[in-house]
Amino acid sequence: MSKIISIANQKGGVGKTTTAINLSAALAQSGKRVLLVDADPQANASSGLGIDIRQLETTVYECLVNNVSAEQAILPTGQDNLWVLPAHIDLIGAEIEMINMNARETLLKNVLSPVENKYDYIILDCSPSLGLITVNCLTASESVIIPVQCEYFALEGISKLLNTIKIIKSKLNPELKIEGFLLTMYDNRLRLSNQVHDEVRRHFGDMVFKSVISRNVRLSEAPSHGLSVLTYDPSSRGAQNYRDLAKELIKRK
Repeated sequence: MSKIISIANQKGGVGKTTTAINLSAALAQSGKRVLLVDADPQANASSGLGIDIRQLETTVYECLVNNVSAEQAILPTGQDNLWVLPAHIDLIGAEIEMINMNARETLLKNVLSPVENKYDYIILDCSPSLGLITVNCLTASESVIIPVQCEYFALEGISKLLNTIKIIKSKLNPELKIEGFLLTMYDNRLRLSNQVHDEVRRHFGDMVFKSVISRNVRLSEAPSHGLSVLTYDPSSRGAQNYRDLAKELIKRK
């Protein structure tokens, strides 16, 4: 049975897509079969794994709006055990088209249902908003990982996301739980980083992953080469951080 996990935070620039790509790659490297679903119109998770989004004819948009099967849209990546259901800029219009559809909050769940047993993990990269596509992601998921950057305003907006999760639990997906808060962009030389690190751990306790994602230049460089950091520079701190996170996640299953 597949474990479906959303990576969500409506705040942009928190390391959400970086986490989706590299956690997926680390799980795949551990021998798990992984599908990464790009549910963000920016399509960075797709291009970050070497998919030429300009050449795509079938994406998650066609699956949601035109009833195309996920099987037709899923693509292999250059890494063993890792596949991607890509996105395209067209996805930005999907929310408007989905508004009048029946059971609009469960469209993605229905798309993934026929393929979910082929994978050990399905990772959903949500867009930085709390719109209908993110609601679809959370409705389809068993749990959610919330990246929190170790910077000023880190906790801003978290309460809104937690409230959305609470509403989805009560109305659409009673099984949804928070897998954990993930501290990203951590720099132990900076007082602010350490303050945010301590504050998040004090506030959320055991809900915070032990693994922390440090600020790392290799993490920033890897997507421009269409590679995860684990392929781009396997010995980098960023690669090790995501391997640690994958191990922590696998232990919980």
